This record gives sequence, structure tokens and C-alpha cells, in this order.
Amino acid sequence: MKHSARIALVGDRSDAIRSHSRIPGLLEVLRLRDGLDLDAYWIPTQDADLGMDGFDAVWVLPGSPYRSATGVLAAIRAAREGGIPFLGTCGGFQHALLEFARNVCGMTRAGHAENDPETADEDAVVLPLACSLVGHEGTVRITPGSRAAQLLGADRTQARYHCNYGPNPDHLDVLREHGLTFTGTDESGDVRIAELPGHPFFLASLFQPELDDDGPGAHPLITGLAEAAVEHARTR
Repeated sequence: MKHSARIALVGDRSDAIRSHSRIPGLLEVLRLRDGLDLDAYWIPTQDADLGMDGFDAVWVLPGSPYRSATGVLAAIRAAREGGIPFLGTCGGFQHALLEFARNVCGMTRAGHAENDPETADEDAVVLPLACSLVGHEGTVRITPGSRAAQLLGADRTQARYHCNYGPNPDHLDVLREHGLTFTGTDESGDVRIAELPGHPFFLASLFQPELDDDGPGAHPLITGLAEAAVEHARTR
């Protein structure tokens, strides 16, 4: 029996967040133009800790600080441990690093400075950026052979941002040692893409591919998530 691929859009939906208004249209293009049978459900962050069973992909959307960071972290963990295709963009990227630090690296005191401004710098996996990236565009260099490189078909891409927080470089080596890879950096060498090798699809970007305006289709990272979701539904 053929199943529609069920995608959980985890975030506090708001008309004031541009990416939230763009995503339904992008998924509809993937359904109509690319023939990907997708069924998207918005999951408020306060409901996200109820589990991701029955979903074929999880996309943690921009919009932090979330009403429930606990719910967001639970959704990311469910996707990571359950082999459910995962994409995190902007705040989703930040919380993917936080979830990995706490639950894989054993960094029980790991924090996010936006969620808890009292977090000590040595415990903060996510810190305020030295320069805000709200409204910024820039080049991201892609690691050859990575999933991001395979999806993009290039060794660099233009990225659009809308964020004030990013990874603490002091903790990146610990995350690497436990299996997370960083496959995209800006021209200053700052991390912008993270992946989890061995997972069916686990990718997060500090930039927002849903804001890409080039061409009629969805950004390759979003298409990659949709294709992985369809494959997950096929084998469900």
C-alpha cells in the first residue's frame, strides 16, 4: 500500500515569520511538479514532545526562542534515534547541536544563550553571533563528498540568513568526536551546515534554504528532505 509521506513541521507558526509563509508553497511545488506525495502537518513546539511516530520526516523551523525548547529537543532526538529524516534550519540547526551535545556527548549542562541568558559561556553550545546575520546573504563552502555537496551539486552555495545566534566554536571538536560532521562553512570558516553520517537523512543549516528565491522549485536541501521522506514512507 502506498503511503503519503507525512512531514512534521515543528515550530510556532506565525504569519510574521517569512519562512513559515513560504514553506507550504514549496512543499506544494514538490508535490505537483516533482510528483512527491507529501502531507505536511504543523506541530506546535509545546506538542512536539508527544513523539514523532507516524511521521516520515521532521523539519524544525525557524522562529526561536520557541514556546517549548523541550518539545523541539524531543522532536530532534526522536528523529535522530528513530532514523526519521530530519532537517533543521536556523533555530532548528542551533537546537540540533544542543540536542546532540546533551544526549550524545553527555554535556548535561549544555545550553543555548537565547533560551537561557544566564548560561555560562563555557556551557553554551549556542552563543550570540559577533555580528548579526539578520537579512544577511553570503557564500557557504561545501565539503566535497558530503550529503550537502551531493544535493547541491556544487562546492559552494549562496545562503540567506535571519539569525542572531550560532555555534560556540569551543565545543565543535567534542561534537565532531562523537560523530557529528560540519560540512558547510562561510568564508570566515564559521560552521553553517551540520550532518550526521550513517543516518538516513540528518542535516541542519544555520541559513534558511526556504528563503531561496532562485528558480521555480524548492532548494536542493528541502528537495532532499522530501525525497528522503517519500523513501521512508515507502518502507514504513
